[in-house]
Amino acid sequence: MRKVMLLFVVLVLGAIPTAGHQFAPALLELEETSLTRVTVSWKQPTVKVRGSELRPVLPAACSGVGAPVIEREGTGMRARWEIDCPTGLNGTSVGVEGIASSRADVLLRVDLLDGRAMRHVLTADAPSYRIDGATGALDVLRDYGVLGVEHILVGWDHLLFVLALVLIVGWGRSLLFTITAFTLGHSITLGLASLGVVTVPQAPVEAAIAISIYVLAIELMLTWRGHTTLTRRRPWLVASAFGLLHGLGFAGALSEIGLPSGEIPLALFAFNLGIELGQLLFVGAVLLVTAAAMRLPVVWPRWSVAVPAYGIGAMAVFWAIERVVGLVV
Repeated sequence: MRKVMLLFVVLVLGAIPTAGHQFAPALLELEETSLTRVTVSWKQPTVKVRGSELRPVLPAACSGVGAPVIEREGTGMRARWEIDCPTGLNGTSVGVEGIASSRADVLLRVDLLDGRAMRHVLTADAPSYRIDGATGALDVLRDYGVLGVEHILVGWDHLLFVLALVLIVGWGRSLLFTITAFTLGHSITLGLASLGVVTVPQAPVEAAIAISIYVLAIELMLTWRGHTTLTRRRPWLVASAFGLLHGLGFAGALSEIGLPSGEIPLALFAFNLGIELGQLLFVGAVLLVTAAAMRLPVVWPRWSVAVPAYGIGAMAVFWAIERVVGLVV
């Protein structure tokens, strides 16, 4: 089984980008401040897919007022300006061009003068939205659920942590308990941090997440050398403890998106549910690839069992150095 997993790990490590966290959706906000004036806020991640270019598409009847103010904010650049819309925003359409090439969706927020608030995710298949009503509960559940799935599936650091857990624990009931413990851990801190109960700077959290992956890589190597490690003896304890840390990382991503007023508990639940669905999809992919690889007539060299641990550890060290240097530069 260990040698069978080599193929999967090599494929995964080969596909991992150097940035451990690629999830950074763009954010377009429109707020009516009077019957004809609208404040526009447009935030894009500083790290983009090469060749991609996102452009807001505002109502044709609206015209710009003054020059935009551009400033760096978190992991992106935000531009703010005003537009004049003679008939207001209601009944108009807004959108964003270039979503398909950017490989990231765009979160749209619209606040009308009459108190109605709309939250919607613009995608490559649906890059525009007609402003004609408030966002419903099902819309929030769908949009934030999709964002949660996307976040975990492009968050390679979190996925490598889960992969290391799977390699150490193996299949069966123990894996189920371990993944459940990890889920409970990050759900607690995701909720507390997103609601403002706990406030932790994001940069140190991201560095600590990379270190947690390195710790598991060491545990994985010791396990395959025959040592009974803490993760092997009490996988649920390690998973839940590190889950608390990873939950703070999830909360940092969610803070970049923001939570809709009036639907905060539902949006938080949907985002967390999306993370769990994405996590299960990843574990399912591991199982499927492993089952397929077991049928291959391949004789692996003895040293190959060390490749997953060294591969995961190398990526973790790279991310840790990158993020720690980012703290002091």
